[in-house]
Amino acid sequence: MIRLDKYLSDAGVGTRSEVKELIRKGKIKVNGICVKDPAYKVNDESVEIEGKKVEYSEFSYYMLYKPAGVVTATEDREKTVMDLLTGINTKNLFPVGRLDKDTEGLLLITNDGQLGHNLLSPRKHVDKCYYVELAERITTDAIKELTNGVDIGDDTLTAPAKVDTISPGSIYLTITEGRYHQVKRMLKAVGNEVSYLKRVSFGPLELDPELKPGEFRPLEADELIMLTLKA
Repeated sequence: MIRLDKYLSDAGVGTRSEVKELIRKGKIKVNGICVKDPAYKVNDESVEIEGKKVEYSEFSYYMLYKPAGVVTATEDREKTVMDLLTGINTKNLFPVGRLDKDTEGLLLITNDGQLGHNLLSPRKHVDKCYYVELAERITTDAIKELTNGVDIGDDTLTAPAKVDTISPGSIYLTITEGRYHQVKRMLKAVGNEVSYLKRVSFGPLELDPELKPGEFRPLEADELIMLTLKA
């Protein structure tokens, strides 16, 4: 059994205070009966908000288009990705992995610790694809080096990467690791510099072209299935 207000907030209807207000205004029905007590206990009952059934899940999964200038953290003195998640209950949510402050793109937000751990495990080799704009033209030798793995100052070379050339000054770079500033360090290792960086996919997830920087949405059922299978 779970309190009605917690049930609704966990389902992503809103924050605890927001759903309490909805309950007290008579917007919530349980098995067709209006319930105005936030502490009312529910289990397998049918819960509706203004006629629409609420789907409850223990875990939440969101795709966020992280904009530049925002820190990938749950707490920080500066604005974080969690500050962008307005209108939902963010308790226990966290970003899976990180993007640098000046990097844009796809970020997975969840409260599923096991899934997050699996997706970040080096043993899983989960692909992360970045759109990269470069300060200099990419050379054939540089592409070969990136494909074979490069020395970025760590104990081991980077794992082999995949490079797809878009133009002389832009590429898609797919890596399977998540080392600190890895993409920037890899390009620097081959004599180039990153001028713009955007993650376009993470495992089977592709950044929704309908999302604008700073926007987010819940994962679709098929996206979650693919992600779970990859993890």
